[in-house]
Amino acid sequence: MTDSFEHRRGTATVSLRRADGTPLAHADVVVEQRRHAVAFGCIGFDLVPLAAAEAGLPSTGPGGGDDVFGGAGPDAAADLADLWLGVFDTATLPFYWAGFEPEPGRTDAARLLAAARWFRDRGVDVKGHPLVWHTLAPEWLRGLPDDELEATVRARVRRETVDFAGLVGTWDAINEAVIMPVFANEEHENAITRLCRRLGRVETVRMAVDEARAGDPTAAYVLNDFDMSPAYDRLVEEVLAAGVRVDALGLQSHMHQGWWGVERTQEVLERFARHGLPLHLTETTLLSGDLMPPEVEDLNDHQVDSWPSTPEGEERQAEEVVAHYRTLLAHPAVASVTYWGITDRGAWLGAPAGLVRADGTPKPAYDALRSLVRDEWWLVPTTLRTDAAGRVDVSGWAGEYVVSLPGAGAPEVVLDLPAGTSEVEVVLA
Repeated sequence: MTDSFEHRRGTATVSLRRADGTPLAHADVVVEQRRHAVAFGCIGFDLVPLAAAEAGLPSTGPGGGDDVFGGAGPDAAADLADLWLGVFDTATLPFYWAGFEPEPGRTDAARLLAAARWFRDRGVDVKGHPLVWHTLAPEWLRGLPDDELEATVRARVRRETVDFAGLVGTWDAINEAVIMPVFANEEHENAITRLCRRLGRVETVRMAVDEARAGDPTAAYVLNDFDMSPAYDRLVEEVLAAGVRVDALGLQSHMHQGWWGVERTQEVLERFARHGLPLHLTETTLLSGDLMPPEVEDLNDHQVDSWPSTPEGEERQAEEVVAHYRTLLAHPAVASVTYWGITDRGAWLGAPAGLVRADGTPKPAYDALRSLVRDEWWLVPTTLRTDAAGRVDVSGWAGEYVVSLPGAGAPEVVLDLPAGTSEVEVVLA
């Protein structure tokens, strides 16, 4: 496969000046990459207990247990933190309503605020998932009459976006709306299904996005779904035609039955890119063990007592992670890729989906992805020399860079390098 990443790269002619306006001529400057323009994300569920403990909060949420946090307590999370930060720059935090607010008014906001701050303090962007979803809706919603139910859902969306404004910059505003009005995989019909059936899919999406944007107009709001069929395509068309302002399209890719391959991945990307919105690969999973049988229609129906990672599976996973990320980044519409779980411990469905084994040791896929993101696609600290006019050319993957003078404590400035060619003037005090 031939990769083409020219649309990801940029070259800027940077004019460096001193505080008095004179050119910084014939001087050595150090250029160091800080992050990519495209977001390389992973769920941060496993690190919530660590962040909470460091903030003096309980490691578990109001519902008890750590089931949605990967099953990792503070000690296990501490071992994962360096591995997580060694690759990723965007963390998805869990706002599943049933666990977030198991009883009206008793929420997990304090721990998730602590987690959001923990990531932010380490230069990591934060995403919230999800604001409206039929699955894991709290049981106490079911008894509410229709009008009160809608008001409660609206209030929930507004509350979270207000409370986390400035910390969470992206939200899955609504999750899996294609199936939402007909979802029936629970003993009792959940309240969100009932609400969506009454309002309709498009108006339910509008409710989620409009309430979220009213709470925090600075954040980005994603329409997210696992359904890559024409049904999702039609929903996107209907939502946009109705004037709902969605900022990005979320495409889930849980590949428990095997990697999609280059052709299918490209087909999916092309089909959704035609809507003119950035594409976020929100939930990417590749296995390092036996694959789920292809006849399984609902992944949740696959139940096994043990699902181990295997040496052969780990080698396959490493190859597929590299091929998948190369395929995604070769498409200009892809703005974000989130891997769904750094560790096998507590992974969704018990699958060997992590980049790290349950015992905390990295798999080949971890090393392979880190080599891509932080080596092949990364500009290591580089010393360049300015010309007589104080100019220097900086080339690399689009993203955030730091330009500084050599030496500890030397002045530095942040440089946003766009794709293509550009000219930038900066002042080094």
